[in-house]
Amino acid sequence: MSHYDNNTLIQKLAETHSLSLSEYQFLITHRDADSSRFLTALAADVRKKIYGNRIFIRGLIEISNICKNDCLYCGIRKSNTKCRRYRLTHDEILNCCREGYALGFRTFVLQGGEDGAFTDDTLCQIIKSIKQEYPDCAVTLSLGERSFESFRTLFDTGADRYLLRHETADADHYALLHPSNMQFQSRMQALKDLKAIGYQTGCGFMVGSPFQTPLTLAKDLKFIEEFAPDMCGIGPFLPHHATPFAKYPAGSAELTCFLLSVIRLIRPNILLPATTALGSLSDDGRLEGILAGANVIMPNLSPQSVRADYQLYDNKKHSGSESAQGLSILKHQFQSVGYEIVTDRGDIYHI
Repeated sequence: MSHYDNNTLIQKLAETHSLSLSEYQFLITHRDADSSRFLTALAADVRKKIYGNRIFIRGLIEISNICKNDCLYCGIRKSNTKCRRYRLTHDEILNCCREGYALGFRTFVLQGGEDGAFTDDTLCQIIKSIKQEYPDCAVTLSLGERSFESFRTLFDTGADRYLLRHETADADHYALLHPSNMQFQSRMQALKDLKAIGYQTGCGFMVGSPFQTPLTLAKDLKFIEEFAPDMCGIGPFLPHHATPFAKYPAGSAELTCFLLSVIRLIRPNILLPATTALGSLSDDGRLEGILAGANVIMPNLSPQSVRADYQLYDNKKHSGSESAQGLSILKHQFQSVGYEIVTDRGDIYHI
């Protein structure tokens, strides 16, 4: 790899949307201020050619912080006995949608832990209610792994998109982040199932998670290249005090933004959020993410009374510009750098 420099690799990626595993690893390991500026400019240009200056918004509704899993990095893991648990009712979820629709949201993201109370029947009733009241809106689910039959039932009822973060595309690394009953192959199969059923499918990973290396990150990038998701959510690892990873350092906003730009060049039309984790790590994090090539933000529409309880990591922002009610702040912020938040379902543009 020594005969390459980063700018050459970045140019190659912009032209072919593909690098080898060792090239991705080189790109991450040898990044510097000069190559980062070059990469960011290319990513912003690619995004602008497809999506113009439009930023899509999704209303995030955190429907439950009850979870059967015990992921080592997550604040709502089942072993956290100090977590104040909640589960939104059908009516509470619909009230969030009503408020969001009035604010201009046309996609609602129902996100939660793997809570057994949200059976297919329960979720189907919720999806039907949202679709009946707001037929011009998209429904995105982010509720963890389910069976093929469950995914199919929810899709047939009207769910449009599904976000399932793979967290890492390296099986050994996955095993270091999860309890032994959670299997890497199960996560990968679920993603394949979602795509086969017809969902607009999203994956994603943490940046700077414990035991991560440039090689494991390179595997994430190669996976995104080969899987070709419609959406990809990446954000910095942020520790939570009630997890085994409490003492591990947070991931880097700089590296997260670098990787957002790389992903934009890998898949030019991808829907790429500037995540809440990025906004929680840095005051200007979401704006930096947009400037790096992201084109989606997901302000919080959850009831004010439970927002502090959906604590995946410490110091998660859920008010001000991170909230749906702070949309006017965000609009002004993005307008100041030439971007416009639009009232739109925000489906992927096929090119």
